[in-house]
Amino acid sequence: MSDTNGAGAEGMPQLNVLAQYTKDLSFENPNAPRSLGPQENAPNITIQVNVNLRQMAETDYEVELLLEGSAVDGATTLFKFDVTYAGVFRLQNIPEAEMHPILMIECPRLMFPFARQIVADAVRAGGFPPLLIDPIDFHNLYRQRAAEAQQTLS
Repeated sequence: MSDTNGAGAEGMPQLNVLAQYTKDLSFENPNAPRSLGPQENAPNITIQVNVNLRQMAETDYEVELLLEGSAVDGATTLFKFDVTYAGVFRLQNIPEAEMHPILMIECPRLMFPFARQIVADAVRAGGFPPLLIDPIDFHNLYRQRAAEAQQTLS
């Protein structure tokens, strides 16, 4: 008899999501209600993305996806947001060389749609149209950070 939930796949690589949660959320609307009126120009929107990692047990890791952003029209800040969305992941039977890339690329990729929705809802609740952040290429981000770290060591 086979086990259909994967628990019987002894020795097979496994990535399990144990939990996902909003760890921190901040939304600022510093110039409301003036900022809520019609804008002559499209605002300048900036977004920063970071990923943090913390080992919690032998096979369990907390991965944090940090999204910070703002919308500015000239010298006026329309809104700012900061969200830390985290997940606890269990990795089993994965070669050591593949652990870091999985944790820093695949885990944030799995969490991103949820963090994106939190940002969209917060911006909408602040009186603006929802901000739908474009998908993030976490593989490319990982490569860029690795290159930056290599240059720092040189």
